[in-house]
Amino acid sequence: MSTQAATRISVRDQFPGMAGGWHYLDTAATAQKPQAVIDATVDAMGRDYATVHRGVYARSAEMTLAFEAARRRVASFIGGREEEIVFVRGATEAINLVANTWGVEHLGAGDRILLSTLEHHSNIVPWQLLRERTGVEIDVCPLTADGRIDLEAAERMLTPAHKLVALAHVSNVLGSVLHVEHLVELAHKVGAKVLIDGCQAAPRIKLDMAALGCDFYVFSAHKLYGPTGVGVLWARSGILENMPPWHGGGSMIDRVTFEKTTWAPAPQRFEAGTPAIVESIGLAAAIDWLEQVGLDVAEAHERELATRLREELGQRNDVTLFGPPDSVGIVSFALDGVHPHDLGTILDEEGVAIRAGHHCAQPLMDHLGVPATARASFGIYNDESDIEALLKGIERTRRIFG
Repeated sequence: MSTQAATRISVRDQFPGMAGGWHYLDTAATAQKPQAVIDATVDAMGRDYATVHRGVYARSAEMTLAFEAARRRVASFIGGREEEIVFVRGATEAINLVANTWGVEHLGAGDRILLSTLEHHSNIVPWQLLRERTGVEIDVCPLTADGRIDLEAAERMLTPAHKLVALAHVSNVLGSVLHVEHLVELAHKVGAKVLIDGCQAAPRIKLDMAALGCDFYVFSAHKLYGPTGVGVLWARSGILENMPPWHGGGSMIDRVTFEKTTWAPAPQRFEAGTPAIVESIGLAAAIDWLEQVGLDVAEAHERELATRLREELGQRNDVTLFGPPDSVGIVSFALDGVHPHDLGTILDEEGVAIRAGHHCAQPLMDHLGVPATARASFGIYNDESDIEALLKGIERTRRIFG
């Protein structure tokens, strides 16, 4: 057995959710959790548990140190500073936070936002809600023929009226990768800020906020082999410090009277109430685990599996593939004459889990001319046996539907 194959087996064995021969191909929706993350969250919920920032007793102080250490760990993971890291419930809340603070203060009638055709609903709906409140206009950047955000079109579309560009780093449907540095250069040239949805990028692409040059970056822990219920908003400190709070309550204040309340500095200003203590510690454990495996290893492995699956499906005359040939860990396709929901149901009977539907990207489905697609998405724990099981399930589906 090759060293690479042995490494993959040892990694797969660290995921209790992958036991029993289950072929899980829905990592783009949520990743399975390694035992190291499960152990870290169990310890934090059990023997180590206490609240943070408020207790004068030793365990509370220790938990506070662990919670803030998680913030520093996230900062080092993405090449930022700890005062630039806001813990939120997920990427969706992070985008809503930006829209309801920075967006409300800086965007209004006559201003424009640039999105793209492939965005997740979480990077569309908050801006539409902001449009209803402020009158800001939304433009949509088209895609290239192979499913990438068309940066040449973006350059033509951008004007000084554009105050924000908000795009996905990696498409959750097509797996196409955005050249963020180029996009940032184009946006900053006209004075626009840049928000990047990094949910699909963070688990597989080495991030460096200084190198990317964007102004906001968001991602969720549960797609990064960590717990649900926690995510990250990174924003440049100069921007974050001047953003007003969104939620009010405990922890985000400096001094409260009935006449006036003053706010804590960023990032605490944006973390009202008791935070996701256990989940944040679990996120730090997930980052530790993934960096031990190697982000470059994860990215290369998942890209290799996606390429293999695209090659196999490309040999069939009854399959339509979507997205570029170098998609990162995600393969969306349609089987002629079979609704993706039917395919997903039959595959489930074969022990294969895929995602079937519009993937919270209905404008993209309209662009592709389909109501839904089937999507296989890979994680570090997948191997060729998962592809073989998927192909076998597709053959069975074809026989059932004729």
